[in-house]
Amino acid sequence: MTLWRVAIATAMLAGSFPAMAVEVSVSASPITQFRDSGLDQQVDGLIFRGGIAMVSQNDTFGGLSSLTMTGPDQQATFVSDRGNFVSGQLAYDDAGRLFGFIGAWVEPMRNSKGDLLPRQYAKDAESVDTVYRNGEPVAVRVGFENLTRVADFALTDGLPGGPAREVAIPDWLTDLRTNESLESLCIAPPASPIAGSTLLLTEEALDEDGNHRGWLLGQNDKGPIGYQNSPVVNPTDCAFLPNGDLLVLERGVSMLSFVMNLRRVPAADVRPNTIMAGELLLSATGGSIDNMESVAVHTAPNGELRILIGSDNNFNDWQRTLLLEFALPE
Repeated sequence: MTLWRVAIATAMLAGSFPAMAVEVSVSASPITQFRDSGLDQQVDGLIFRGGIAMVSQNDTFGGLSSLTMTGPDQQATFVSDRGNFVSGQLAYDDAGRLFGFIGAWVEPMRNSKGDLLPRQYAKDAESVDTVYRNGEPVAVRVGFENLTRVADFALTDGLPGGPAREVAIPDWLTDLRTNESLESLCIAPPASPIAGSTLLLTEEALDEDGNHRGWLLGQNDKGPIGYQNSPVVNPTDCAFLPNGDLLVLERGVSMLSFVMNLRRVPAADVRPNTIMAGELLLSATGGSIDNMESVAVHTAPNGELRILIGSDNNFNDWQRTLLLEFALPE
């Protein structure tokens, strides 16, 4: 452990708003059933690979809104709706099962001057993805609602931090000053027809036909894009598969129970001036899920492509912080 980490780990912190990075201990219990299916069984269009329910005695841990992989050895970073990065390592056993989130650090986000974000209105981070340069992760790109904006934060040894670098977005999006504005952000991979472009999707900003408004930020692929509206659910996160297909996580509430859908949009349909409509891969409600808000794609230690779906407990004792893992059938 480096000296600076020792120093910040011993800092005196109060509440859920740390003034500097702090190390936290996260306990995890295994999840071996999803709906009526056990490990390695097919559920709708995916195969359930297990998961974990995470808890911590440190009240800075929680409210995890989105997830991205930031380095080798399963390094990962969540963003929270209290303006924190929560970084650590996804731990796997010899059977390829996710069993923990270890070496966790909570790092407060900062503005472009390097100062702590001043108030909750500016801290509501809802989406994150990793920026690569020459195949190496160099930054994370974060989408915020309420004070709606997009910003990049540099990665150092897989940990994000430092001053924010603001990313220009359209005025119509900046003007959406609600907690139902920018909910999803993901960056197209090299195999995508829009490689390198950043997809932004809104939660409740609808066009004249009732579809979710979005935008593509890119040099060659830039402009408006839409996502087909569905009853009950709204898009809450997105992630690209390596081949350029898009995964969109949808979340809602019905009959006092959370609802979750995961849809897959073909790569060719992710382009400016279109309305995307995905194939349903997975659907769930009830006790198998919670407030599912994050989706990420990564390669497990055994080489299998995995889809991670996580929940935001909103810092409520009656909600859970789940991280579920699935694979695509061959």
